[in-house]
Amino acid sequence: MRAGVAAVLPAIVLGCAVAQAQAPTPYGFVDVAAQVPGLVVDMRYAGSHNFVGRPVAGYEGARCLLTAPAATALAAVQRDLAARRLGLKVFDCYRPTRAVADFMRWAGDVHDTKTKAEFYPDVDKRNVFRDGYVATRSGHSRGSTVDLTLVRLSDGQELDMGTPFDFFSERSSPDDKSVTAEQHANRMLLAQVMRRHNFRPYDMEWWHFTLNHELYPHTYFDFPVK
Repeated sequence: MRAGVAAVLPAIVLGCAVAQAQAPTPYGFVDVAAQVPGLVVDMRYAGSHNFVGRPVAGYEGARCLLTAPAATALAAVQRDLAARRLGLKVFDCYRPTRAVADFMRWAGDVHDTKTKAEFYPDVDKRNVFRDGYVATRSGHSRGSTVDLTLVRLSDGQELDMGTPFDFFSERSSPDDKSVTAEQHANRMLLAQVMRRHNFRPYDMEWWHFTLNHELYPHTYFDFPVK
C-alpha cells in the first residue's frame, strides 16, 4: 500500500479483514465510467434484472467503482478493442460485503425461486455457494474485480457469449464445449484482451476478471455504492 493510505482510511481494518460498514469511499477507488470513455454501465445489482430479482443491499447507485489501477487497465482494454470497433459493458465492479450477505440470505430462502428459469434452471439455489457460482468472500469486495462483456460500437449490442451474465451453469465456463464456434471465439477474444492488460480470468465464468497485483489484495470493503 502506498504511503499515507492508512492515514486516510482510519475506519479500514487492514489485512484479512472486512472494512467497517460506515467507511467512506476509500483512497484509490474511482468511478470507472469517468476513466473509460464509451464504457457501457449496466450495474445489474443496482436494479432488478439479476438472480435475486431485486436491488441488492449496498447498491444505492448504478456506478462502477474500482481501484484506480484496475480502472486504468480497463481504459487500456477499451482502447485496444476500439480498433476492432468493439467496447466494454460492465455488469458488476466493486461489491460491498453486505451484498454478499444479502446473497446468502437469498440462497437460504428456498421459497423464492422467481428468477430460477432465467438464471439457474438446473441448479438448487441452496448450493450456489457450495458449487462456486457465488463466493462467501467475493474478490469484487477488494475493488479490482469486474464482470463484463463485449459490445459492438456501432449499435451497442452485446456479442453472443453463449450464456447470459450470471447464468449458473457449467455452460458459463470459458472453455465449455457446448457453445458454438462463434460464441467460443467471442469468449476467447474477451479473455485475450483482458489478459493482455493484466487481468486474470475465472474458470467458471466467462465474464469475471481480476487485476493481477491488486491494490488491496487482502482487504474486503463494505462501503455502499452510491
